[in-house]
Amino acid sequence: MTGAADLQAGIAACRLCADRFAATATAHAPRPVVWFAPGARLLIAGQAPGARVHASGRPFTDPSGDRLRDWLGLDEAAFYDRTRVAIVPMAFCFPGYDASGADLPPPPLCAQTWRAPVMAALGAVPLTVLVGGHALRWHLGARNVTRTVAGWRDHAPRVFALPHPSWRNTAWLKRNPWFEAELVPALRARVRDVMEQADG
Repeated sequence: MTGAADLQAGIAACRLCADRFAATATAHAPRPVVWFAPGARLLIAGQAPGARVHASGRPFTDPSGDRLRDWLGLDEAAFYDRTRVAIVPMAFCFPGYDASGADLPPPPLCAQTWRAPVMAALGAVPLTVLVGGHALRWHLGARNVTRTVAGWRDHAPRVFALPHPSWRNTAWLKRNPWFEAELVPALRARVRDVMEQADG
């Protein structure tokens, strides 16, 4: 566990993107949000913290998190149980906003620096949930979110590909009713099985 603790501490102290963040419209300092532990049964591979998560220091403390927890069928207590759920975004810090107020993409340097050691520390995780285009590209080499999510059976039951749960994707959900009719029930059942195994 010492190796994992050292890794967590190293990520929490990371300042590789300090100059990049200082140059954004938000001009903020790095605040890595580190939420994983060896032995987790479920890995949520997200995108990057938003402004609310940057403020709270806890992943998915926003409406996107509410939607994601609903998709997974998890309450907050289970979702934030680090012994069972690892939440590892493609970038640990809030990237900031651009001049128009849109979220900047996760800096690639973060995943290039930290992703391999974190995956090694986690070991074999029974279920990985990929959330959003950046995670889909990194883990699956996917370029088209809709096509990749529609082909979710190609990767299940070990990996589930999801769109980002942002409110911006509400129209996407309406255009693709199969997502909530077919994928979400299968995802909830798989999450339930994995979490019950962790309890057993």
